Amino acid sequence: MSTTALLSFTLVALLTVITPGLETLLVLRTALLVGRRAAMGVVLGSTLGCLVWATAGLVGLTALLQASELAYNIVRWLGAAYLIYLGVKALWNSRRPAELDEPAPVPSVRAAVRVGLLTNLLNPKPGVFYISLLPQFLPVGQPAWGGVLVAIHLGIGLLWFPILITAAGRARAFLLRQRNVLDRISASALIAFGVKTAADAR
Repeated sequence: MSTTALLSFTLVALLTVITPGLETLLVLRTALLVGRRAAMGVVLGSTLGCLVWATAGLVGLTALLQASELAYNIVRWLGAAYLIYLGVKALWNSRRPAELDEPAPVPSVRAAVRVGLLTNLLNPKPGVFYISLLPQFLPVGQPAWGGVLVAIHLGIGLLWFPILITAAGRARAFLLRQRNVLDRISASALIAFGVKTAADAR
């Protein structure tokens, strides 16, 4: 594999990771309202979800998402429903006024990992990303390089999100004073992502 192709993919992977999207929203929301430990759980779950999609892409399973409109829509609708569920649940929990010194509810790491994993697995776009992008950078007849490219993409995320979580942690003390407002805004954003996911065509 040429150095140019490797560097080009690394740049593309970096841009996809740092561009704000659903994953960034979930990580920041968890870091601000719950804490670093839970946010890292979301990152771990999201990374595992990407790994599942990447593995499926490398063996050709996610080609089904491109070939079948029904399969793509089923995954998309399930993902939209899950996002709306998360948003509605957060809005419901934000009804009660929060005291300034009241600690935020801390879910288990397992629960945080599950949120990250399910959110990613129920989003068909990572699968389409891997099946569409990886072949453009893979050398002909050398599929083993696919694992290297996936590792680069996931590695960038595992480096970037802890930086983001640390930055959010520095602002957390101030923002917690506006926790209910922040909770409602981020919950509304989750619902908006869910509606957009349901409405999006390919």
